[in-house]
Amino acid sequence: MKIAFIGDIVGKPGRLMLKRHLKRLQQEHFIDFTIANYENASHGFGLTEKNCIELLGYGVDMMTGGNHSFDKKEILEMYDSYPLIRPMNYPKETAGKGVFETKILGKDVAILNLMGHYTMPMVDNPFTMIVEVVADLKARGFKHIILDIHAEATSEKNALRQMLKKDLSAILGTHTHVATDDLQVVDGCCYVTDVGLTGCRDGVIGMDDVIPMRRFLTSLSGHYDIKEECKAIFQMLVFELDDEGRCVGAEKIKIYDDKPKIVTQAWID
Repeated sequence: MKIAFIGDIVGKPGRLMLKRHLKRLQQEHFIDFTIANYENASHGFGLTEKNCIELLGYGVDMMTGGNHSFDKKEILEMYDSYPLIRPMNYPKETAGKGVFETKILGKDVAILNLMGHYTMPMVDNPFTMIVEVVADLKARGFKHIILDIHAEATSEKNALRQMLKKDLSAILGTHTHVATDDLQVVDGCCYVTDVGLTGCRDGVIGMDDVIPMRRFLTSLSGHYDIKEECKAIFQMLVFELDDEGRCVGAEKIKIYDDKPKIVTQAWID
């Protein structure tokens, strides 16, 4: 099976890049299922129901979250109606789930969402929790297990790769919005430290640069905004899993505005 994964979709520019490119790419790359991270999809902070329906209409099958999952309070009622998950290590009393179970081409597939510790909200220990969750899934016969690790620290993501590479099909980093050049297939697991944003590429991590620059110069913050018009980028991973849930190949697709796609193959170890 071929799975596509899109990292942080940032605001309207990011949503429009999916509208322009996703369905065509799904056909060109024979994609069976598409996952995207929603936590910045509505003007950079959270997800509205309107934008959720919009993204599903563009070809996204389900979505993962992160530290901005709850910025739009309407999402508290959306988890029961739409294919959305949030990081599993939020307290168990928090709305939503951290695991999405489905069937793709007749195979049981689990998609997990986890959040790191460094600079993040107060959550349970991601390392001890993910080990227990994966062990339970494996005991129930799941071989195809995909993880979105939403974390600031590259060390946390690297540690999860080393801990879980033989148990997971893919470990895909999100949150920093800046793509890393380390796409690899190691011991049958697809890994990248950060997929990178889909949205504006000519500001600061998808946002207008005025407030970020002022903050760095003066230590005074403000309301982060997104330009209505900007230079945009689309970034997506495509990886192929065999019947045992092991990754046999992966590639990174980048599109700058409406220019031809750039495809980079994963290093296979």
